[in-house]
Amino acid sequence: MNNLIKICGLSTPETLAAALDAGADMVGFVRFPKSPRHVTLDLGHRLSLQAKGRAMRVVLLVDPGDEDIAQAVEAINPDLIQLHGHESPERVAEIRSMIRRPVMKALGIARKSDLKALAPYAKQAEHILLDAKPPRTAKALPGGNGVSFDWRLLNGLDPALPIMLSGGLTPDNVAEAIRLTKPKAVDVSSGVESGPGLKDPARIEAFIKAARTAFAAQH
Repeated sequence: MNNLIKICGLSTPETLAAALDAGADMVGFVRFPKSPRHVTLDLGHRLSLQAKGRAMRVVLLVDPGDEDIAQAVEAINPDLIQLHGHESPERVAEIRSMIRRPVMKALGIARKSDLKALAPYAKQAEHILLDAKPPRTAKALPGGNGVSFDWRLLNGLDPALPIMLSGGLTPDNVAEAIRLTKPKAVDVSSGVESGPGLKDPARIEAFIKAARTAFAAQH
């Protein structure tokens, strides 16, 4: 699998264009009303059409019910669904079977023992996104909080696992994160923003350039 770079939480045509023009492999649209990056089904539909054929379109859902999933799939037609709640491996398998599309499961990491959850989920999801566990001040946001976990926890992890590294990545630290953890992919949201939910085109471009260079250095 090629190394992938994902820009998540895009919510305007202008910032989506910046991510696409800079060469993002994946673009993420958040369906979670508590998030400053939340998009309506109508806006998600329009953004998805804009990205079609240029990048993989990802819809982020948090503990969704079947109806939530059906509405998101119909309106946004994602290439992949990202599950960012407390979905069990069984629920992930159920959703994957229902939508017949690839699934990404996000897992919060704070200590080495949290990595034990990887194996059950890796059997059901095409990608495992490792994010920092949200701080207690996160006001119920499961991701996009701009904090990272200790990347050294990933030392010795099976390199075959489909890991996407997330949590606190920025244009300034993504190269070091890639060097230390050797992930298959990286994901950023708040690290390329000028304020909550406000994507910065210059930071998007800088992040993708830094990540691309770091991935190339591994080969």
